[in-house]
Amino acid sequence: MKKRFLWPLAIFIVLVGFLAVGLKRDPSLVPSPLVGKPAPVFDLPQLDATARFAPKDLQGQVWIFNVWASWCVACREEHPVLVALSREKLVPLVGLNYKDQSADAKLWLERHGNPYTLSAVDADGRVGIDYGVYGVPETYVIDKAGVIRFKQIGPVTREVLDEKIRPLLKELQR
Repeated sequence: MKKRFLWPLAIFIVLVGFLAVGLKRDPSLVPSPLVGKPAPVFDLPQLDATARFAPKDLQGQVWIFNVWASWCVACREEHPVLVALSREKLVPLVGLNYKDQSADAKLWLERHGNPYTLSAVDADGRVGIDYGVYGVPETYVIDKAGVIRFKQIGPVTREVLDEKIRPLLKELQR
């Protein structure tokens, strides 16, 4: 009778342990299987509709790829950080306007400022799927060889920019 009682108790204790560990983790630190691998290939129209963009266009350069949308509340939080970063002209900052209406996206950039060197339009979200986008905003640092070196899930804050992205950019530009 004692053994029957101990097994469920042992399982319960293990599950509570896993839950406790999980609650202490930072949800923005979800590991990406794409970090260290070549950035997915695509060719999309730019938001201004005058040209197209493909990652191969930036081959040989370090660049930042930011997934955003006009309907995204968290994008508004990170936007001033991206605008300030763009003024520094450290690297190209490419936007991926994700599952958005182009007219809404253009209006949003007019109102809040446009930090992007260019913004590609991912109207159906297929490129976002290829990049493993959980939700917007998400940001990637891509090296000169076209390899993803960093993924930020959620807004880029000043702390993330100063503690993770800037040091990585300096290292990759050597």
